Amino acid sequence: MSGSEEAQASKTNTDPKDESLKFALALSLLRSKLHQNQPPPLSNLSDSDALRWKRKAKERKQEILRLREDLKEAEDASQCDLFPKSASCKCYFFDNLGKLSPKRLEVEDGSDRRFNDVLRRRFFRQVRSKERRRRTNGSIQRRQLSDLNADDETEQLRASVDFLVELCDTVSNVEESSFTNWAHQAVDFILASLKNLLPTGKNMELIEGIVSSLIMRLVRRMCSPLKLDESLDTDSDAQFYVQHLIRKLGSEAYIGQRTILSVSQRISVLAESLLFLDPFDEAFPNMHECMFTLIQLIEFLISDYLLMWSRDEGFDQMLFEEWVASVLHARKALELLESRNGLYVLYIDRVTGELSKQVSQSSSLQKLKPEILDKLFQ
Repeated sequence: MSGSEEAQASKTNTDPKDESLKFALALSLLRSKLHQNQPPPLSNLSDSDALRWKRKAKERKQEILRLREDLKEAEDASQCDLFPKSASCKCYFFDNLGKLSPKRLEVEDGSDRRFNDVLRRRFFRQVRSKERRRRTNGSIQRRQLSDLNADDETEQLRASVDFLVELCDTVSNVEESSFTNWAHQAVDFILASLKNLLPTGKNMELIEGIVSSLIMRLVRRMCSPLKLDESLDTDSDAQFYVQHLIRKLGSEAYIGQRTILSVSQRISVLAESLLFLDPFDEAFPNMHECMFTLIQLIEFLISDYLLMWSRDEGFDQMLFEEWVASVLHARKALELLESRNGLYVLYIDRVTGELSKQVSQSSSLQKLKPEILDKLFQ
């Protein structure tokens, strides 16, 4: 073999090694550059940077937990019973439904306070869920209750009133445990809110508007006619249950006195309508039933609470005088219907008789105008 051929063969044999060497050098340079571009480890960061990143991580974790809680509440409210039987109300809230109480129920002694606190928190979550769905649907543009300050009792009162009225309007069976549980909690929540709000003397016009709306809407529901898909028994039960809710709310004089005034005025209007209504008119049976329900509600409120109201330092004497005069005017309006149905007059006479009995037992209730007292005791 010649010298030129050996040199060429040697060059050919060393080419693969040279290529491998070049590739290894290039790879080493690339790794060196990548290593230089990497951020320094956490240990090399300053203390302020480390604290900032830890704080951001903690805030993000709290935000995720809040979102999970809101999602769970929304799912529970829409997919399952928020008030399981294992934590249902074990009181006697709907005892004496449609009956005169032999004596006023004693105030709770607080022995089940821890259990009642659980029910109160669950009710508050249910109200928040209702507010959230209402806002999501866009039917009513209001701030969510969850966005409000926890001390905003007025807004909590408004939301609780809306919740109770909506519950009464949408319930299909008033004997379901979910209705009785939530209705009781709503009533207690409304009464507790008023107990906190009234002594402050703030936002009284707003509070009176909320309470007046509550009375008007519940009385309207109590006297609402039958729906096409409801039986007579179902609607009658609903009327008695709503009447009982108003009766329980009336334990607070601020609600009870305004209820008697509103209901007695409604009786006078209803009596005038019945006077000129054909007894065979389709609306007559419901108006007839409504009349007795309204008179009975006044009787319940007077017999249950009037003496208790009169012992309250904040008892509104002017409002008392106003509704007594309104009840007497309602009795006069019903006297015009005596030829059609004498039961109206007999029933309202029983109510005014109970009223005069209560007035005679309390000196604070006898501060009525002389002409009103004369009409009451004649």
